[in-house]
Amino acid sequence: MRKSRYYPFERNRYFYGKLLTVRDFDSEQKYFNDKRRMMNRLLFGPGVITGLQVIAVDDKSVSVEMGAAIDALGREIIVPAPVTMKLSMMEGFTNNEYAKNVYLCLAYDEKGKEPVHSIANSSVRADEVSEYNRVLESYRLFIREEAPEPSSFPLAELTEQTVVLYQDAQVRVLQTTPKYVNPGHTLEAVIRIEKTLQAGKIELEYELATDRLEALEGRSVRFSEPQDAQETEYEFRVELRADALHSGTALVGVKPGSSSLRVGDKQLGSLVKDMANISIVTAAIEEQLMDDYLKQPLEAALDSPSEPCLYLAKISLLQMGPTYVIERVEQVPFDEYVYNPSVSYRLALAQAKRDRHRSEPEGTAERPAGAAEAEPAAAAVQERPSHTAADQHHLHSRVPGAADIQTGTVDIAISPFAKSALSFGKAVKSFVSPEIEHGLGTGDVLIVTSVETSGAFPGSSQRSYFGAADVFTGSEFESGLPEHQLGAVSYPDRGTFRVGIKLGQVSESRTIRIRWWAYRNGQASGSETGSSPDSVTLSEAAAGAESKNEL
Repeated sequence: MRKSRYYPFERNRYFYGKLLTVRDFDSEQKYFNDKRRMMNRLLFGPGVITGLQVIAVDDKSVSVEMGAAIDALGREIIVPAPVTMKLSMMEGFTNNEYAKNVYLCLAYDEKGKEPVHSIANSSVRADEVSEYNRVLESYRLFIREEAPEPSSFPLAELTEQTVVLYQDAQVRVLQTTPKYVNPGHTLEAVIRIEKTLQAGKIELEYELATDRLEALEGRSVRFSEPQDAQETEYEFRVELRADALHSGTALVGVKPGSSSLRVGDKQLGSLVKDMANISIVTAAIEEQLMDDYLKQPLEAALDSPSEPCLYLAKISLLQMGPTYVIERVEQVPFDEYVYNPSVSYRLALAQAKRDRHRSEPEGTAERPAGAAEAEPAAAAVQERPSHTAADQHHLHSRVPGAADIQTGTVDIAISPFAKSALSFGKAVKSFVSPEIEHGLGTGDVLIVTSVETSGAFPGSSQRSYFGAADVFTGSEFESGLPEHQLGAVSYPDRGTFRVGIKLGQVSESRTIRIRWWAYRNGQASGSETGSSPDSVTLSEAAAGAESKNEL
């Protein structure tokens, strides 16, 4: 690593009669270039601004589309026209095995242009001397055959820490943990496995070594790649909980002597013994991270690799006899992007509109005149906001005619699972809603849940699926929902509850809507006595049954 010394800034001071030399004109350009590049580095950071897609045009060649980027030194890189190159002809491609992943990199470059005769130099040298009249700011495309260190990216360790547990030419195992956690809170250690296409099936097993952290699902970590899988990357997560004693440092890693890593029939070496450090803090984590960023010295903010480049693509190769073919191209594998502030603002507005739409109460459509007189029971419906944020919960209300039943919906975000892998064909993470106030006060209540879906096409009906939705598979009533399990946990002393869902397969949806009913054993206002409250059927109650004998 090296520190780019943009500063101190010096500019020319002009006066009448000043003798201008090459040094003066060079410093004039350097002054403006350094200031601009320093602001690029600090305000935007390195990454792809637009374009620069990498496309496999045939089995051995790729095309890089035109685009723009900023490198780690703040220098602008422009690719003005598409360029097509054969991998074997590119700088850095020395792969003789052809059975691994290679990385296509883009770097800033300068080239001389317009050679001219140097008159001044010819007076002191007998031979003819030429100098370039222009400097062309250009780029360089080349191949790197080894994956970069996670810490080599700017601000990589600001929010999390990544430890390389194992690495060779075919397999790499990474462990990523957050930098901070609050006392008593849970966190996730993300285990990422990267492999080549021709590597055998991965089997990984080890015991966790922790300090001040509790493994919620046991200390044994196991991963077995599915037999029919054709992926080169897998992720699974290990849930941990920090103790609630005091601030300090927690550790998580691999217990020495407990690891086993197999690729096909080959037993690889042991995982490293390095431990990840997680700071246990009482302050809000977002505030702590922002404080760390704002307090870092300028020298640290301007750290950059000695040869900065952007990783435009990860290219997976397959060996075909004595040669290779391109099997897969992954764009910008390490998410090196520069986000336009205007685009980010518009995306934030669009997200806010979607959140407001999801938080609107149901049944707010305009009613026809006279509807209030025709449906007196509906006048008793009382809508009240949920206990938590409005963008996560829909307003709930009492079921008409049933004073001891409340119903509502909650949208559970499952977007963090969209890129997660499966372990043994099962989901490795459950998703839990925030705390919900059911509106029946404190005490024991019965909670019933279902997954609610909207119509698949205009005019189709909304549906709620109770129990195992897969019983409708193959019929016209098929739900299209991922395999799932539902559960709920109640807090009688607070009058609240949470809903949880565990997915058995990856879902393309970002949220899943859960419909819930809360029922308290009792009598409706004005109901007749003499019937046992236990005779109520919840399905009838949830549908709005008004029979006084049942309630």
